[in-house]
Amino acid sequence: MKIEIVKGVREDTLTATRDDGSVARCTFPKKGPIPHDAVHFYVERTFGFRRGFWGMVAGGVSPDDVGAIASAAGHASASKAHMPEEEIVELLQAERLVECFEAEIWGGPAELETLQDVADAGFAQSFVASVPLDQTRVDTVRSGLSDFSAAWMSLKTGHSLTLDWREAG
Repeated sequence: MKIEIVKGVREDTLTATRDDGSVARCTFPKKGPIPHDAVHFYVERTFGFRRGFWGMVAGGVSPDDVGAIASAAGHASASKAHMPEEEIVELLQAERLVECFEAEIWGGPAELETLQDVADAGFAQSFVASVPLDQTRVDTVRSGLSDFSAAWMSLKTGHSLTLDWREAG
């Protein structure tokens, strides 16, 4: 699947062209220096998630519908804390890891043990199993995000970057 992210002023636009030729589009507000869904790309690809955000989109789910699926399947939140259905476990694990790497974008890298502790707190709050972190995968995500960030920051409004999603594993 080819993923094109167009840099906007207040929101960015995502177009995913699946391997079967179908296309999904959405817009999303800016909430950090780089698009949140780009962070998902590097985390999910590196950790081999098949049912994270991008795996769901590749499988035919509209990006706009992923949140609704998560909510219906028991996404843990302050008002709705319970065990999620199996279909969204990887999605939640990916989201907790994405939050950790987004925090690093804002505040700098953490030691591996600290990063694992923070991730584990998020996994516990979402009622999902911990994903063990290792330095090689953490460095791979950081490197991908660093390269993407440099390209994104130099990108002019209205221009895009393209990512190539292949099924993990």
